Amino acid sequence: MQKLSVNEIIKLIKAGQTFEATTSDNSLSIKINRYVPFCCTAIHDGSALRANLKPKIALDEYARWYEEDPHTGAFIDSLPITLVGKDSRFEYDLNRRPEECIYEEAWGNKVWKRPLSPSEKQASLLKHKNYYRILHALIAKLDELYGACVVYDIHSYNYKRWDREVPLFNIGAERVDNKKFGRFIENWREELAGISLTGVVNESKINDVFMGRGYNLEYITTHFPNVLVLATELKKVYSNELTGEDYPKLIKEIQQKLKLAILNNAHFFSEANTSWTSKNSANLLDKKQDPAIYSVDKNMYRILKNFELLVYVNPINTASEHRRFVKNKFTELPRFKYSPIRINPFELKQQLSSLQTKDISDVSIRHLYESVINSYFDKTDLLASLNTRKFLYNSLRYFGRPSKKDLLNAEYLLHLPVIPSEPKKVPFIPVEEGVSIFKNALDAYGMECKIDMSTKVISKVMVLNSKRTILFRPDAKFTLKEVHALVEHEIGVHMVTTQNSSDHDLKIFNLGLPVNTKTQEGLAILAEYLSGNITLKRLKKLAMRVVVTDMMCSGADFIECFNYLHGKQQVPSDEAYTIVTRIFRGGGFTKDYLYLNGFVQILRMWNSDQSLLPLLVGKTSHEFYGTISEMIDREMIKSPKYVTRSFRDPIDTTENPIYDYIISGLK
Repeated sequence: MQKLSVNEIIKLIKAGQTFEATTSDNSLSIKINRYVPFCCTAIHDGSALRANLKPKIALDEYARWYEEDPHTGAFIDSLPITLVGKDSRFEYDLNRRPEECIYEEAWGNKVWKRPLSPSEKQASLLKHKNYYRILHALIAKLDELYGACVVYDIHSYNYKRWDREVPLFNIGAERVDNKKFGRFIENWREELAGISLTGVVNESKINDVFMGRGYNLEYITTHFPNVLVLATELKKVYSNELTGEDYPKLIKEIQQKLKLAILNNAHFFSEANTSWTSKNSANLLDKKQDPAIYSVDKNMYRILKNFELLVYVNPINTASEHRRFVKNKFTELPRFKYSPIRINPFELKQQLSSLQTKDISDVSIRHLYESVINSYFDKTDLLASLNTRKFLYNSLRYFGRPSKKDLLNAEYLLHLPVIPSEPKKVPFIPVEEGVSIFKNALDAYGMECKIDMSTKVISKVMVLNSKRTILFRPDAKFTLKEVHALVEHEIGVHMVTTQNSSDHDLKIFNLGLPVNTKTQEGLAILAEYLSGNITLKRLKKLAMRVVVTDMMCSGADFIECFNYLHGKQQVPSDEAYTIVTRIFRGGGFTKDYLYLNGFVQILRMWNSDQSLLPLLVGKTSHEFYGTISEMIDREMIKSPKYVTRSFRDPIDTTENPIYDYIISGLK
């Protein structure tokens, strides 16, 4: 961040230039990454004191911290225009008029051991004056550009001194024109009231503990009648008031959720009061490319580009163990072998830990990258524990296990009767014909992709993302409908998202977001359904995976799970072996229950007309839908080039009322 004089900063603002700077005396920082009809201030964020004042101050560091507003600058850091005070309010208080801004006594405490000299006071008053010179220039520019704007004046307050319950957020609006701005103030209160923080009760009020009588608000509203200032106090729940200890998880939650609340309210205000026009709130964010994002992304991709979990987790001797299992009449446990792991888990974690995600200014995108790094820590632990008892524990930690709702959905599907109109026996087609159908589908999408045969895969068909390769098992047997379902599944989703992920400068969506299996497989099953290629047999197979996964997690062994499928569910032995092998590979791989779970989640989105396009940009996770959409709007990544055909042109599911009814029964 560059250092500029106050005059240089004002000159840049008047010229409409974007920049990030601190003043030459380090008293405040300003960031303008894009001119938009709102800005944020955190005037009590800092705690700095001039060196010559430190011997004179009577208050220790904790006493000053107690009345300052730590982290309020961080809470607004993701927004495009911010003005943050760096100095302690005990040197001069930016929220008081010039004649009152230097304390002799504050909150019952004497501030100075010895009186300040006139020159010392004058230096502090000059900093106060310079802040308001810069603020005036900034608000005047936004007012000129848009005819109005809204200022989010963010503070925090100590709540334990109160002898009653006090709100999490308080909006001070006593000195605001409520007739003119009342509905926008109430909308802001509603946005704040909608913020959910872990372990914190949220009651948000107007003019409860503070009335909004600060000079920051007074100055702006006096000089700019079309500008709304929302003086907002946050209960200091993110720190321990008695010790000064911070709670990092809550700080991050506040950063993320306050950002969204500000964007929503700013969009609501701007539509009604300014010349700004935009489709959604994300368009109010800057489109400036943060170098830190590209640095982290590039290094993360370099470290992880060849990490393909399924390659290592798939046994290399499934065929021979299947023959031995059959020979011994399903009574001896298979002894699976695996390819040597070519990564050093300790070194990989060290490399991931060195990535400087803290330098990413936008909290949502920083969280995205941190989550991916943490997910690869978990996946590295999975590989490190391959074929040991710890593997199941690590799989549960990453993928989880079936919930009661998952089991209810599975039992519902397994109890469905045979559909009379469906043929009981359907002829298989040669694997070569299946490959030909896949090649034609790739041509129709306009994709280039390699197709190989492999005896090392458990599934009939599998996509290797890192190599843009589709692997067929040579002995795989398909019906024609199964092949078309696999085309929708493997090409329509897995290869589509692989190809789309390569279209971005950022490679995070090529590596994959946390537990993207759930979203990817959910999309893929939906594609099978919307293309008219879903079958009851397929749905029951998904249900069996859920039940067998749960059985394994509860202590059942391979043979017990096989007998459940082969005996109770009357699944042919080859199919039962494959299903159980998928779930027991590596030592207990729980991910297969996510197919049905993900389908239910994505189906809910489809039925509510929520666009699935953001989820097709790569190996995405539904959890990050909002961040992905924001990145598209901010032109950080591209809208998907390839779109699943059945999403663009779905069959009319009401023409097949039986499956429409079956699917509607999923909870």
